[in-house]
Amino acid sequence: MSATDLAPAFFLAVVVILVACRAVSRLLALVGQPPVVGEMLAGVVLGPSVLGALLPGVESGLFPQDLRPVLYVVGQIGLVAFMFHVGWDFRVDRLRGVARPAGLVSAAGVVVPVVLGVLLIVAVGERTGAMAPDISLTVSALFVGVALAVTAFPMLARIIAERNLAGTRYGSLSLGAGAVDDAVAWILLAGVFSIAGGSAGLVSLAVGGGFGLIAILAVVVRLRGRTVLLAERATPENLLLVLVGVLFLVAWYADEIGLYAVFGAFSLGLVFPRSRQLDRSVETLEPVGRLFLPLFFTYSGLNTDFTLLGSGPVLLFTAGCVVVAIAGKFGACWLAARAAGEPNRVALRVGALMNARGLMQLIALNLGLAAGIVTQAMFSALVVVAIVTTVMATPLLALIDRWERSRGERDDRPDPAPVVAA
Repeated sequence: MSATDLAPAFFLAVVVILVACRAVSRLLALVGQPPVVGEMLAGVVLGPSVLGALLPGVESGLFPQDLRPVLYVVGQIGLVAFMFHVGWDFRVDRLRGVARPAGLVSAAGVVVPVVLGVLLIVAVGERTGAMAPDISLTVSALFVGVALAVTAFPMLARIIAERNLAGTRYGSLSLGAGAVDDAVAWILLAGVFSIAGGSAGLVSLAVGGGFGLIAILAVVVRLRGRTVLLAERATPENLLLVLVGVLFLVAWYADEIGLYAVFGAFSLGLVFPRSRQLDRSVETLEPVGRLFLPLFFTYSGLNTDFTLLGSGPVLLFTAGCVVVAIAGKFGACWLAARAAGEPNRVALRVGALMNARGLMQLIALNLGLAAGIVTQAMFSALVVVAIVTTVMATPLLALIDRWERSRGERDDRPDPAPVVAA
């Protein structure tokens, strides 16, 4: 397709995606699911698993192959804008009272799923028919283990925001553990790609580049006062232009070092200066994330084909991945929180929130698919894991609430941990 053909195709596709996301989100809201879950499922509905199976001509006409990279890129813009706002909206001071338990929960949430995922692939992987033929069992096992260790940090943040859990101890603990969890998981993922490519360059770049990112953020913190003074003199249009430029530069850098743009965007949001003018610019950018994020879900849904799960071995593999994922995240994070001294009401909610995979697992799977490590069958199987673990987060939280009320206990609102004013 030429550029002139892509433009109208893109406009029509965006309208269809936004309408589908709103319709599915409203439908799922009837059973208590947050809008972000509806957006993820709408992406699958628009792909070959539903629309392609029922109306293959309509699906290929709405989302031709040439259009898909455009959807991916614009979806990245929405993802970066959304994660920047999540970081900006997050109170870093809330982590001061939960640093130790967050570290333990994060460690358990990475180590246990990786080990269980590797054991699953070693035990049954070659018998499922879902492995890439040219990829070693070691690389496949490590990739699946790391994919199961990923937490849906953007989704976790959005669920916490939508349910007004940001002021709770378990909300703060989950956000802190989820951020560290995913940073470690992406470094491990870079290591897997290094092994697959026969070079240690990627993991070295991720680690070294991570220190460079910390240095960049330290400069931003050091120049906060001067930035605020300059912002007060700038026009709103110029200020927004500079904000977008800085945000995209940090996102580009994070992508180049292998830690992914969302971490650069979130980290910049954490340290971004605050003032009346700057806050207004950040709020102006926020709707961009909510508008274009569904495009990334649709791109992932277009790569998901549940008809590939029709064989017995692949179905059993999918079920095994779901069981291992829940045991490795919900179980391990709950136990780690309890070992850190957290009450059961906090530990259970931390496990429920950390168990969601969603967006970040979809990102990892798309990278694995592009690198040839993941087959379409494995991609679809692990998308099932992402959907199941994310969909179960809200009902689990509601179930825990009801269980506590039946026992005459209170939940964790407001945050019992002391909060130091920023």
